[in-house]
Amino acid sequence: MVLYPFTGGFVSKLDKKTLQDLAELCKIHCSDEEIEKLHKNLQSILNYIDHLKEVDTEGVEICNHVSETVSTVMREDEVGEMLSRETFLENSPSHVGGMIRVPPVIKF
Repeated sequence: MVLYPFTGGFVSKLDKKTLQDLAELCKIHCSDEEIEKLHKNLQSILNYIDHLKEVDTEGVEICNHVSETVSTVMREDEVGEMLSRETFLENSPSHVGGMIRVPPVIKF
């Protein structure tokens, strides 16, 4: 992979030697098969990025967040009709003394 400082990006060519060097720098052991698979996957990603560079984005406004135009996506909390304790407990699989029985979370 070659970095061109004046473009601020990478050329979309990644060789296996660079991957092996990166793996060594990161202290990651990679077999030859893993390097081969990683090279294929990363090269596919870089090719896709090159493909995206071909898209004409002239005149398209920058979108920092997909919901910028939405005023609010949340509704106000409103108290509605509540179930009686008996109805609520009838829907639970197990209850004791007016409380729902749940499996223990902490074991001593």
